[in-house]
Amino acid sequence: MARILALDYGKVRTGIAVTDELQLIASGLTTVETPKLLDFLKDYLQKESVEKFVVGLPKQMDNTESESEVLIQEFLKKLVTKFPSIPVERQDERFTSKMAVQSMLESGLKKKKRREKALVDEISATLILQAYLNRF
Repeated sequence: MARILALDYGKVRTGIAVTDELQLIASGLTTVETPKLLDFLKDYLQKESVEKFVVGLPKQMDNTESESEVLIQEFLKKLVTKFPSIPVERQDERFTSKMAVQSMLESGLKKKKRREKALVDEISATLILQAYLNRF
């Protein structure tokens, strides 16, 4: 079985998480500067088999699209063009950043480490992927 790879897409950085090969467990992989994201994915896909991309879907509390969705849509066009054989699904990402910070607090990370926005993005991607897995 191939992995599922999730993206918490951001204008500056993108958090990335993947499943194990049995698609049971979501784990943080890394955070990549967004302009380098497609190159990172190309390199990763040469080493690992990925069955599907799951991209966060930012929504407002009233269920309308977030402002960042415009940027995500532009990225999705590039993603589908570059990797046409890998389907893309979306997963609601409301509250993932807050949940990521809360999990960092609960795990006892020092304040300096909790300030690392890249780590928040990676944990957010993991939460997006876990929520996706929990749907099935």
